[in-house]
Amino acid sequence: MGSSRLEINFVRLLSRCESLAAEKRDESEWRLEKYVDALETMLATVKKHSSKLTPELVNEYTRKVEFLKGLIAAEQLSSPSEKALANQFLAPGRTATTAKERAPATKTVHLQTKARFTAEMKSELLSKAVTSQSSSEDPDEFHIRKRKGVAEDEKQGAAELDAVLQHHHDFQEKLADEMLSLARNLKNNTLAVQSVIKQDNQVLTQSLKLADHNLEKLKTESERLEQHTKKSVNWLLWLMLVFVCFVFISMILFIRIFPKLR
Repeated sequence: MGSSRLEINFVRLLSRCESLAAEKRDESEWRLEKYVDALETMLATVKKHSSKLTPELVNEYTRKVEFLKGLIAAEQLSSPSEKALANQFLAPGRTATTAKERAPATKTVHLQTKARFTAEMKSELLSKAVTSQSSSEDPDEFHIRKRKGVAEDEKQGAAELDAVLQHHHDFQEKLADEMLSLARNLKNNTLAVQSVIKQDNQVLTQSLKLADHNLEKLKTESERLEQHTKKSVNWLLWLMLVFVCFVFISMILFIRIFPKLR
């Protein structure tokens, strides 16, 4: 089944948007936002005019477009903590957009932005802590402590970042397990319903066969009864004729044997 020209253009633009989202962009970068707006308009047109798309594919396209819109909105937030929180609620696509992708590009973008927002949030917290310490300590002591604590802060920051990423990874795995469990329950329920419907169809088929058999049997018995009725009527008719003839002959003999009295 071939894809329409409109769908091909949509997939190309979607792949371009995913590539731009994966790149490191400046605040003045405007192309991604404009491309996503055009992508949303093109998606509505594809839904309206393309009858060859399956509902699953349409949902996947919608999911990716909504992810890109949410990513742009998250990047426009002022606080790194707000960006990280908004990024947690983004839902990337489940399948690759093009055949060249080994993994869905939106998932890769999601992980990259999650790591970047977390690093920004960590940097913001560290800068606030450094600012508060510099204002309360002597400058020489502050610089000495700063030099000593750089390595420890970097190690601690890397450890906390790994912990945050591991937490998100565990959360995603738990969510995937729950979705898999729901899918299995839905499959089991569907199989149970199909089994019940199959049994009902078998019972209905047997009932129809029994009804057809009874109808044929009723027709056969009706024909036999009709034939029997015809035979009975014929024998009765012949019996009446014989009786009439007998009476007629008897009357003639009676008249011959017993003449009329004068």
